Amino acid sequence: MNETIEHLKNELKNCQDWEKDQSDLWFWDKLGRLPFKLIDRFTPKFIQNKVGVILDELGTYIQSGGRYLSSISAVKNYYPNQQINTLKDVDNLPIASMDEAAAKLSLNRKKVATFQGASTGVGGIFTLTIDIPILLGIQLKTLQDIAICYGFDPTDKNERIFIVKVLQFISSDIVGKKAILQQLTMFESDQNESKREVAAEIQGWREVVFSYRDQIGWKKLFQIIPIAGLLIGAFINRSAVNDIAEAGVMMYRKRAILKRLQLIESE
Repeated sequence: MNETIEHLKNELKNCQDWEKDQSDLWFWDKLGRLPFKLIDRFTPKFIQNKVGVILDELGTYIQSGGRYLSSISAVKNYYPNQQINTLKDVDNLPIASMDEAAAKLSLNRKKVATFQGASTGVGGIFTLTIDIPILLGIQLKTLQDIAICYGFDPTDKNERIFIVKVLQFISSDIVGKKAILQQLTMFESDQNESKREVAAEIQGWREVVFSYRDQIGWKKLFQIIPIAGLLIGAFINRSAVNDIAEAGVMMYRKRAILKRLQLIESE
């Protein structure tokens, strides 16, 4: 690794600038949600019930990973031209190599989400109930695999909590984003006590589901129209995975840089 402290600090600043930029979205974010608060009242009951299933899905994911858990043995697939077999091997890579692997992964998942959204959008209301849990699965697995790209173990319960908080971050307004960023910084200190505080806070993780429902529910409402749902579904799912991948990359990248800085400074 030929990374200097100055270079890493500059890359860290880029991550911090991205976090600050999130506050610039609040006006348009709120403006865009206003009409859909009304639309949500007219959302078909079966759609609301299906989105409600996510409550149980996320609960299982936090506790055991459930059917969404990625395998860390897949790490070698993200670095095909290098001798990378474990997460410890990833720690020896330059941050730029991690970025490249995460970028390729994100592009691949966006393509998958686009195809999946289009295929389930063709049937409109009849295939919509299949689409919602599949989209959640793609988002969770994308974040887990991004974690692997940066050398973090998604099978660890603390990392699963971190991933759900990132999902919540994407679904929140500006006030919520600020609060979640403060919680996520506890992971950066790598102190067990700090992580325990976040683990205790996640007991209120139902708010993740409600915010996720508010954001996904109205979007899916427009997907109930057969055929037209193909384009709408493709766009919505690609956008959803793009947002989650961008946030995941920036937040895990920041943690990897801080981890690298601590290592260099200790040496």
